Amino acid sequence: MDKHYNENPVVSMKNISKRFGENQVLTNINFDLHKCEVHALLGENGAGKTTLMNILYGLFPPTDGYVEINGEKYPNMTPKKAIDCGIGMVHQHFMLIEPLTVAENIILGYENDKGIFLDRKAAIKKVQKLSDDYGLKIDPLAKVEDITVGQQQRVEILKALYRGADILIFDEPTAVLTPQEINEFIEIIQRLTQMEKSIIIITHKLAEIKAMADYCTIIRRGKFIDKLKVSEIDENILAEKMVGRNVSFNVNKNEQNPGGVVLKVEDLWVKDRRGIDILKGLNLDLRSGEILGIAGVDGNGQSELIDALTGMSKSNRGKITLNGTDITNKSPRMIIDKGMNSIPEDRQKRGLILEYPVKDNLILENVHNEPFSTKGKLNFKNIDENANKLVEKFDIRPRDINQKAQSLSGGNQQKVIIAREISNNPDVLIASQPTRGLDVGAIEFIHQYLVELRNNNKAVLLISFELDEIMDLSDRILVIFDGKIVGEKDPKETDEFEIGRLMAGGR
Repeated sequence: MDKHYNENPVVSMKNISKRFGENQVLTNINFDLHKCEVHALLGENGAGKTTLMNILYGLFPPTDGYVEINGEKYPNMTPKKAIDCGIGMVHQHFMLIEPLTVAENIILGYENDKGIFLDRKAAIKKVQKLSDDYGLKIDPLAKVEDITVGQQQRVEILKALYRGADILIFDEPTAVLTPQEINEFIEIIQRLTQMEKSIIIITHKLAEIKAMADYCTIIRRGKFIDKLKVSEIDENILAEKMVGRNVSFNVNKNEQNPGGVVLKVEDLWVKDRRGIDILKGLNLDLRSGEILGIAGVDGNGQSELIDALTGMSKSNRGKITLNGTDITNKSPRMIIDKGMNSIPEDRQKRGLILEYPVKDNLILENVHNEPFSTKGKLNFKNIDENANKLVEKFDIRPRDINQKAQSLSGGNQQKVIIAREISNNPDVLIASQPTRGLDVGAIEFIHQYLVELRNNNKAVLLISFELDEIMDLSDRILVIFDGKIVGEKDPKETDEFEIGRLMAGGR
C-alpha cells in the first residue's frame, strides 16, 4: 500500500496565491504533507518555493488560499501560531547569535520566569537529551562561533525540536554542507522520520531528493507542475520538469593547452582569527587557459586562501604574484585593478550590498569607471542599460533592476554576483562555491560561462565542496588538507574515491 495515504495530511495548503505589488509569485498552489513523510519541494531559483514555505510558517500572508494543520484551518497564520501547531523552520541562512553557546541560542526567547541563566542547568540537560535522542552530537556548552556550519545547522534543528516541532521545514539544507556533512544530514532526516516527524525539504539537488524524499512537488515560475513518487522517477525527468527543458549534466570542454603562469602562490602562511596557523606553506601555480580545481573538506584553509589572494586578509609569510606583479598583502582595489576578480563564498556578507538595487550591485567594482561615471558624476542611463543587459543574459529573476538585492532568492543573488564578475572579463577569476544554491539549469549555465572564460585564455581558480563539480570542470585538481596542497591529480586519471582519500589526509 502507498505510504501514508490511509491518513489525512498533517499539512494541507489550498489554492495558495501570493503577489508582491505587481509581481505574481505564486498562483493556485496545492500542497499536502503526510505524517512521517519526507516531501521535497523542487523548483528553479525564484520559482516561489521559499515563499510558499514562508506562508506555511506564517511569515507572509497569502493573497488567496489558506493553510490547514492537522485538519484545522488557519486563514491568518503567524510564526507564533505555526510554532504552537508544531511547525519548525530551518532557514537557508541560519538565525544564530555567534557569541552565545548552543544552549543559550536554543532557549533564547523560550526561557521560563526564572530567566535564561537561572534555569540554565535544566535547559542544558534538555538540549543534551534532545541531541542524544536524535543523534545530533552537539555540545550544548560550545559557542556557536567555534562550531562548523554543519553543526550550526544541527543547532537550528535542535531549536525547532526544543520548541516541540513535529513538522520541520528545511530551506536548501545542504547548500552550505560538505559531502561528509550531507551524508550525516541524510541520516539525521531518516532518524527524524523514525521519531515520527514529518519533513519538507526545499531543494534543487536531484541526487539528494532521490536519497531522502518519498514524494516531490515541482513548481515552476510560481505554478504547480507535478507531484511525483520519488522512487518511480529518475533525475533527468525531475530536471526536465523543474526547468521545462532538457538539461545536460555533462560539461562540454575541449582539450586545451594552458599558457603561462598568471597567478603564483609561494610558501603562503596565514593565521586564523585565533592566531593559529591555518595555511602552512601553501604553493600553487595557475595558468592562463585552465580551470584549476581545489578540492578539500571545509575548514582546511580554503577561506583563508581566498581572503589572502583577494586582499581581504594579510598573510604572515610567503608571496603572491599576479601577472608578474607582487600583490602580497595589497588592497582589494589594487588586486581588482591588476586583473583578478572573485565570486565570494558568502554571497550575502561579501558579494552584495543587500540594501542596494540590483543595478547598483552589478557595478560595485566599476562604479568609479567609464561608462558608469565621468569625473565623479554617475551616468544613470548607462548603469540601467548595463543592468538590463545582464539580467536578461544571466536570467536573473525577477527582471526588475530597481529591486533590492535582499528581496531576490538566494540563487538569483548568486546570479547577480556571477553576472558582475564574469562581465568584468578578469584575467583571473577566483570562483568559490560558484553554484552554491543554484538549480540544475542555472548550474549548467554557470559551468558554460566558466569554461568559456577558460577557452578565452583566462584563468579560473575553482574552489568547491561539490566533488562532482571539481571533477567535471577542472583541467587539474589540487587537494588541500591542513593548510597545505597534499596532491595534484588529472581528473581524467583519477576518481572521487582517490580525491576523497586525499581530502581526508590519506595517501
